[in-house]
Amino acid sequence: MLDWIRRNGAVVLIEGTVNIAAPTLIYALLQDRWGEVPALLASSGPPLVWSVIGLARNRRIDALSVMVLVGMALSLIALAGGGSARFLQLREKLVTATIAAAFLVSAAIGRPLIGPLARATVARESADSLAAFDARRNDPFLRRTIMVMTLAWGFGLALDFVVSVVLIYTLSVVDYLVIGPIVGYITIGGLTGWTVLYRRYRTRRAAQLLQP
Repeated sequence: MLDWIRRNGAVVLIEGTVNIAAPTLIYALLQDRWGEVPALLASSGPPLVWSVIGLARNRRIDALSVMVLVGMALSLIALAGGGSARFLQLREKLVTATIAAAFLVSAAIGRPLIGPLARATVARESADSLAAFDARRNDPFLRRTIMVMTLAWGFGLALDFVVSVVLIYTLSVVDYLVIGPIVGYITIGGLTGWTVLYRRYRTRRAAQLLQP
């Protein structure tokens, strides 16, 4: 745990500053002067800029990058729509709902979205890993693993959306600026951690099945 904190402490601090502290401070400073909605629009600047920097640092367009770009596009559409501050926050969470729906619909039609996302991750590891992944693409064991992961992400993000909607209409705007991102981090962190553990379990299980 301490090693993880040493390796990732700076990243966590930057993420918290950009996505929680900066938006909350901007909103608090501008609310009385500009009003709720303009202040909320201004507070969305740091997270959007941080996302752009992340894409520029990645320097490649793959399935993961496309997901981020879609999320950013939906966020900008939501921000451009106007309305009350709470309604604006709700529209921003429609990004999560849209991505959740994409996972669930892809599972329903038999083309689970985790497939191309997993391939993009494997492609970053090595050419041999990518070749091995492609060779097993139609393997029933792998397809079931990908389907379970896709459903988990779909239902997990859908739950995040439902919880966020309740919080949006329960908390004040400034309180949600703090708590909303924390809920998002818990959701993504939990799903990511579960995915890693599940992948390891299925890898061990596959090795056991191959033993004579």
